[in-house]
Amino acid sequence: MSVEKIIRREELAPLLAAVRREGKRVVFTNGCFDILHRGHVDYLAEARSLGELLVVALNDDASVVRLKGPTRPVNKLADRMAVIAALESVRFVTWFTEDTPIETLSLLKPDIHVKGGDYKPETLPEYATVTAYGGRVKTVSFRDGYSTTAMIERAKKP
Repeated sequence: MSVEKIIRREELAPLLAAVRREGKRVVFTNGCFDILHRGHVDYLAEARSLGELLVVALNDDASVVRLKGPTRPVNKLADRMAVIAALESVRFVTWFTEDTPIETLSLLKPDIHVKGGDYKPETLPEYATVTAYGGRVKTVSFRDGYSTTAMIERAKKP
């Protein structure tokens, strides 16, 4: 497959449908991934281990501002996508403008939607969407002590 890793979700949907027809599991996760750190890398590797292909959807810059505040994101969407796409565990990177990935999940219909262990699947706004089309929501390990917000605060200290 010679398709680029960074791709619009509308163009990604038929590719993922073809992968699923081959009997392969599509794993999906999302987030800001503003400053990539070890916790992110470990999380994405573990998510990838749940299927044959991992899709990462990033919040666009405006939605990061709404979720994290006016000083975020530190890195612009194009830079965040390039860094995530460079990871071996990641097959595709896309983005969304909404505050939640519900529209993206409805379009892509991954087999497994992954979040960190600091979430409870049933409490996620996207849980009903994923289970309605027959997908599963799973949590993977959360590496305590790794947080982009905490990293930014530490960097501000003299």
